Amino acid sequence: MSSPAEKPRDEGRESVRDGQLYRVLASWSSGKSGLVKSDSAPSAIHFTAPPRFGGVEGSWTPEDLLLGAIASCYTTTFCALAEYSQLKYLDLAVEVRGTLRKADRGYSFGEIAISPRLTLVDGEEQQRALRLLQKAASTCLVSRLLALEPAFEPQLQAPVSQSISANSDKTYSRGAI
Repeated sequence: MSSPAEKPRDEGRESVRDGQLYRVLASWSSGKSGLVKSDSAPSAIHFTAPPRFGGVEGSWTPEDLLLGAIASCYTTTFCALAEYSQLKYLDLAVEVRGTLRKADRGYSFGEIAISPRLTLVDGEEQQRALRLLQKAASTCLVSRLLALEPAFEPQLQAPVSQSISANSDKTYSRGAI
């Protein structure tokens, strides 16, 4: 019989003070590539250094994985907020761009931008949708962990003749931003 301090593993995640511990393991497999595995996913991801640093073309890089973590975290955060708020939408696509620059202490991301593109069911929901997009940007766990705050560039598309952009008070016709 286990004591209360000894909690069994739950689906590959260990409980930590009423929270969840997520764990990944990266290993160098051979040559110029490696594998990263997660307790919560059955498939491993092959990765390499960027080609400009001697890596192999066509594989994920740590930089890609970081931007992918931001994009997937933002997407899941927004989807949860939209579901809770009962916002109906047709499509969400999230682009994350990062610019790598050489700095005094080596290479680092000089800027990161999150650009969600949301297509709404109802054009009357644009203001509420924009608030939810902004809330997702401020509550995304991965983005909050970064020392560099990502730029936020949302785009809304609606079936009515006008759409809005958070960076402008102007309206545009035909749903184009």
